[in-house]
Amino acid sequence: MADGASVEQAIASPRIAIESVAPAIDGGRHAVKALIGRPVTVSAVFICDGHGKLGAEVRWRPRAGDPWRSVPMTLIGNDRWEAELVAEHIGIVPFRIQAWVDEWATYTDELEKKHRAGVTVELELQEGQQLIQRTLDQAAAEHIDMLQELLVALAEPAGTDERVALMLSPHTAEIMALAAERPHLCRSDQHLLDVERKLAEFASWYELFPRSMSGDAERHGTFDDVIGRLPDIARMGFDVLYFPPIHPIGLTHRKGPNNSLQAGPDDPGSPYAIGSEEGGHDAVHPLLGSLDDFRRLVSEAREHRLEIALDFAIQCSPDHPWLREHPGWFNWRPDGSIRYAENPPKKYEDIVNVDFYAEQAMPDLWLALRDVVLFWVEQGVTLFRVDNPHTKPLPFWEWLIAEVRHQHPQVIFLSEAFTRPAMMARLGKIGFSQSYTYFTWRNTKQELQEYFTELNQSPWRECYRPNFFVNTPDINPRFLHNSGRAGFLIRAALATMGSGLWGMYSGFELCESAPLPGKEEYLDSEKYQLRPRNWHAPGNIVAEIARLNRIRRENPALQTHLGFQAYNVWNDNILYFGKRTEDLSSFILVAVSLDPFNAQQAHFELPLWEFGLNDDAVTQGEDLMNGHTWLWHGKTQWMRIEPWHLPFGIWRIRPVT
Repeated sequence: MADGASVEQAIASPRIAIESVAPAIDGGRHAVKALIGRPVTVSAVFICDGHGKLGAEVRWRPRAGDPWRSVPMTLIGNDRWEAELVAEHIGIVPFRIQAWVDEWATYTDELEKKHRAGVTVELELQEGQQLIQRTLDQAAAEHIDMLQELLVALAEPAGTDERVALMLSPHTAEIMALAAERPHLCRSDQHLLDVERKLAEFASWYELFPRSMSGDAERHGTFDDVIGRLPDIARMGFDVLYFPPIHPIGLTHRKGPNNSLQAGPDDPGSPYAIGSEEGGHDAVHPLLGSLDDFRRLVSEAREHRLEIALDFAIQCSPDHPWLREHPGWFNWRPDGSIRYAENPPKKYEDIVNVDFYAEQAMPDLWLALRDVVLFWVEQGVTLFRVDNPHTKPLPFWEWLIAEVRHQHPQVIFLSEAFTRPAMMARLGKIGFSQSYTYFTWRNTKQELQEYFTELNQSPWRECYRPNFFVNTPDINPRFLHNSGRAGFLIRAALATMGSGLWGMYSGFELCESAPLPGKEEYLDSEKYQLRPRNWHAPGNIVAEIARLNRIRRENPALQTHLGFQAYNVWNDNILYFGKRTEDLSSFILVAVSLDPFNAQQAHFELPLWEFGLNDDAVTQGEDLMNGHTWLWHGKTQWMRIEPWHLPFGIWRIRPVT
């Protein structure tokens, strides 16, 4: 309390302190991530003087315009109370916590203790009647009859035991909870849940360049060619089909093969150099087809249970129509030239960036970019992978995502931000549904175990959903350069089992790994040229990927990054962990050898304690890759992993009853 505060201010101050409200991000500044249908445990610590009892509840509103609902909170110990909410609709859900001195619960607690101890309670019974009468005097009309009936029952001749029993009955408690005043009521600030559909946390992404789908290095692919690939992609078990930009590509400073500065007349250029005389961000490259063709592709994809994700890349080619129509949206140099994009030592001469805070750009540029997203939503796009969002203003993203999801709450935004942890977390806080991660560069047991554990802890679990992409057109991970087929299987297993979200860029299933010398980039990168492939090439891991995706679908424990727990295995080349649902009905053990060349073996522990079992208990194991089952006897077991067969094991464990 401030110095010099009056006694009146002190008297009016809250008697009950509400602390440690959870879940919360930055004190309620940002919405906590939640999923439709998944229970959210809301908790808080209540501190009040004396020994009186408190009452508490969560007030929440499922949808804007709906009446507020109340859920009673339960004391779980050490002044912490909990309640459970289950959101039935997607969107922003506000909630508050409130607590009060519960005079009836305080009274009945004292009455019960004294009566049980054999103390005379006649005065206490009179006090109870007075409390009911005071409640009746101020009761709402719908509660008056119940309270009057209760007073009549108490006035009838009866023994002490009967009167005490009536006072302590659950029915009486229910009446008083409905009708009684709530002295010293105290409310928390408003907190928010950002409730999204399940695909925001459980999805398998497949990325491809539509222009390479013709199967012919001499012919530009079309949307119809992509339609021809849909059955194969669906059979691998993917939910999301993601395209890099599909817009017209500029000619000025067009890049050639392997990012060379000189492009030949037939070189397609980088799709990230968006815009030409044929249109900008709301147009499709004419060689891909028409907008009607794209809509047909979206419809065909849905028939295969695939949703389409588009890249939202804000940069422009120097040929983009916006440079002619809105030159004030861009940054011009003193000599009159436009500033192209740079990330020293890298230079991107074929693209220029908009200036979000240029005087002539506000608000028109912001509105135009929002309208680009809304345009593609109208064409059936439900997900957007956002290119380098950390290089654009955070207020812009917070506003744009809220605007889009207010109109289309089903839309999901994926952040492609490989940057500092605080920035990655902040992007999640302001509305991005999911994010690329550091997983790509976590290879050792210690690195992986620490990272998976961190993502399960606050504040990450409240604000950040990790999408474990195993590769991207920009990133050819060093681990894959020389590790062969086993290396690709290792990374696939880690990604699919470690998070509910994972993704791969086409070619991964063919174990493509040829790098530019000394770099984590692909030789003959598809970003700069067409790249037809033989999708059935020998040595592919298509069947294994399909099996991993099927295992994920069949086991709820694997449909989120949450629930991870590392367990003991006595070998630093084996990562061994469990994923389980809260009720333990789905409990999966995963062992991945991180050595793609040599067999690894070790003793390991079955987590029998998680089931409340003794160390000598019998459990059933099931290999989810081949369906084989067996019995484990005891806690300590032995494993051997041979990478030339399969560099990982995925086992379902169940108690034997």
